[in-house]
Amino acid sequence: MEKSISLTIDGQVVTVAPGTTLRAACEQAQHPVPTLCWHENLTPANACRACVVELKGSRTLVASCSRVAEDGMEVLTASERVQNARQVVAELLLSTSDATLAPSLQELAQISGADPNRFAGGATWAQPVRDDNNLYVRDLSKCILCYRCVEACGDDAQNTFAIAVAGRGFDAHIDAGFGRELPESDCVFCGNCVAVCPTGALIGKKEYELRQEGQWDESQITTTETVCSYCGVGCDLQLHVLDNQIVKVTSPADHPVTHGMLCVKGRYGYAFAQSEDE
Repeated sequence: MEKSISLTIDGQVVTVAPGTTLRAACEQAQHPVPTLCWHENLTPANACRACVVELKGSRTLVASCSRVAEDGMEVLTASERVQNARQVVAELLLSTSDATLAPSLQELAQISGADPNRFAGGATWAQPVRDDNNLYVRDLSKCILCYRCVEACGDDAQNTFAIAVAGRGFDAHIDAGFGRELPESDCVFCGNCVAVCPTGALIGKKEYELRQEGQWDESQITTTETVCSYCGVGCDLQLHVLDNQIVKVTSPADHPVTHGMLCVKGRYGYAFAQSEDE
C-alpha cells in the first residue's frame, strides 16, 4: 500500500492519496479553487489558468487541475498573486467572449472582483452563429477556448478527432479541419462536445430556438431519468421536459457506463417519443 501524502493548504495540513491533484486536495480541505476548462471526465488541458495556486518554491503559479500533490508542499489558494491572476483571466475572457450562458465564468468574475470593462474596446472574437445541422448550433462568440470539446471528441470519449484548435492569438478558434463546416467533416454528431461546453458556445438546436423565442425557462423544466431504448449498453438518460415536450437529453457525469457521454441516437433520437403516429 502506497504511503499517503501530507501537504499544507492555506495553513491547514491535509493528507491525500498518491496521485491526487492539488485541485482535488484543495477541495478536500474545503478550500476549493475555481475552474473553467477542468471537467471531471476529461484530461486537464491547462488552458484557462483559473485554477492556479501559489506553491512555495515555485517561480510561477501552478495549475492545480493537473499538478499532482507531493509530500511537504505548501500551497496558497487565495494569495495576492493568485487573486490578481484570476481577476485578469476573467477580465480578458469577458473582453472577448459573450458570458451570457457561462455561469462558471460569471462566478469567476464575481469572486475575483473582475472589471468586465477593463479591456473593453480591444479585439473581439465576433462571429456569426453557425447553424449548419439539425442537432446543435455553434455560437463561437461565446467560446473561451477551454478545449473541453476537443478533449471530448478525442481519446477521452468519442475518439472521432473531428475538431481541433486552429490559428494563433485572436485568430485561435475551434475548427473542423481546413475551415470545413461540420456536415463536411468527420463529426458523427454525438453531441458530447455540447455536453461538456461550459459557455453555451455549443448548444442543442431545440434549446437554442427556444431561447431565441424567449420560451426557455429553467424553472419550468423537469428532469426524468430513464434508460436508452436503442441498444443493450444500458446508458442512463436524463430527459429535460418543458411544456410536456422533451427539449434536451443528457446523461449523468458520474454514471459508470456513460460518464456523461452518449451517441447520436441516445442524445438526439427522442422525437419518436413525442410522435402522434401509432
